[in-house]
Amino acid sequence: MRAQGLSDTSAKKYLSSVQGVMSEWAQSAGLIDGPLTSISGLAQFHVVTEQLKQLPIFIERNSVGNSMYSSALNRFADYLKAGFDSDIEVDIDEIFQQPNMTETEKSRLVKTRVGQGDFRTRLIGYWQGCAVTGYQDVSFLVASHIKPWRVSSNAEKLDHFNGLLLLPTLDKAFDGGFISFKDTGDILLSPQLSHPDVLGIRADMNIRLAQQHLGFLEFHRDCVFRKAPY
Repeated sequence: MRAQGLSDTSAKKYLSSVQGVMSEWAQSAGLIDGPLTSISGLAQFHVVTEQLKQLPIFIERNSVGNSMYSSALNRFADYLKAGFDSDIEVDIDEIFQQPNMTETEKSRLVKTRVGQGDFRTRLIGYWQGCAVTGYQDVSFLVASHIKPWRVSSNAEKLDHFNGLLLLPTLDKAFDGGFISFKDTGDILLSPQLSHPDVLGIRADMNIRLAQQHLGFLEFHRDCVFRKAPY
């Protein structure tokens, strides 16, 4: 929430209401077993919160609080949405609903979405290990899209130039926008990344890039990379 421009005070207030009273209301109504913050998928969050908003206690408290509770839900939804790739089930459903695709094409996209199939195989063949460190045991490596899945065309989702093969810590940092790469291949560290050395991330890291990577990386720097401090 701080990355969305909220002050520490506002972020804590919103998060407290999501984790606290609204989670209690949702659990009491049988909408969810745990706190709202345990939901990692945007689609499931929308389903639960739409039901939550119909509860009399929510309507009453939200009115008295000048829509503070609905604002908090919207902010948390924005946080989930910012992950781009967090909601795999919805993405797979969307693949199956596309009318102009063959079953073979749908199967390729589904396998790509869950980290298997041709996309991962081509990334392994291209990078021959982690794109940054060179680590070669592929059982540890993650096939990561540069331009996030949600905003890529079907062709881009399968394009191996739209992918990096990364160790899990690097993949998590890259997907979250805490690192990116210049056109030269030099790493960019977000001012929001605390203690990168603890994660094994160094300012002198780089990758070798082809011309075909550059457009995807430009998107990542413009739309995913966290340029500003908290």
